Formats: sequence, structure tokens, C-alpha cells
Amino acid sequence: MLKGIDRHLSAELLHVLMLMGHGDTLVICDVNHPAASIAAKTVHGRVVDMVGCDIPTGLAAILTLMPLDTFVQSPVSRMQVVGDPGGQMPMFGLVQTVIDAAEGRTVQMQALERFAFYEAASRAFAIVRTSDPGPYGCFIVKKGVVDLPRL
Repeated sequence: MLKGIDRHLSAELLHVLMLMGHGDTLVICDVNHPAASIAAKTVHGRVVDMVGCDIPTGLAAILTLMPLDTFVQSPVSRMQVVGDPGGQMPMFGLVQTVIDAAEGRTVQMQALERFAFYEAASRAFAIVRTSDPGPYGCFIVKKGVVDLPRL
């Protein structure tokens, strides 16, 4: 254990977050997502599991360390409801609350059609699978810049 780091963040996940650069993307998903097959195509190449963690808790932990990209209009993407592109699921509002709180502002989230989401996920840096039962717990977050003071 380390001081000041959320207990939900494993050593592997911390390593992934440290390796990511500005503009890299991270998928956080529920247990229904085809995480293993898509993760094989990512930079990291395998699933990072957040066992016993739901999506809002896991994403909140990740966003304590990772800023969202402010250079793009929508630094967060989610999967559309199949057959109802305008449909809303309870998870969408929960995640919106988490990202807005983490950034201290309203963050725009875009919706992607299911297969467009899978394609975007395959280009991600890594896939983080939570124990969340879903449904529609599939999100892509784009890493921003950490503005550190000069020494």
C-alpha cells in the first residue's frame, strides 16, 4: 500500500496510467464487455481487472490521478443503447456525475454505436474491466495533460 493512492488502484493499473501519454485512451467497462478479445488489440495487450469494484467507484479512483483531455470537445465516450440511439441508462448519469466532479466542470460525453465503440476500444491504450454487472457500462476516457510546476 502507498499513502494517498486510492486502494482500488492496483500496481498494474498504476503502471498503465503512468505509461499513458496525453491523448491516449483508457476503456473502463462492465463484466459483459468483450474485454479480453478487445484488450488483445490494445497497446497494453491484456485486461486490467478491478475486481470487486463498480464503474463509478473505479472511474472515480482512476480520475484521482488522470486528468481528462481539455483539448477535445468530448474526452469521454460511451456505448449507445442498441436499437435506441437516444436511450439513456442509469449508468450514464452516474458516470456523468463522477467525471464532472473529478474535473470540477461539466464534461461532454459522446455516444458511439456499439461496433464503432468496439473499434475505438481496440485502439485504446488499455482495457480496465470492473466487476460492475452493467448493462451499458462501457466508457472510453481520453487522458489529458498534467500541468506540473517547474522545479
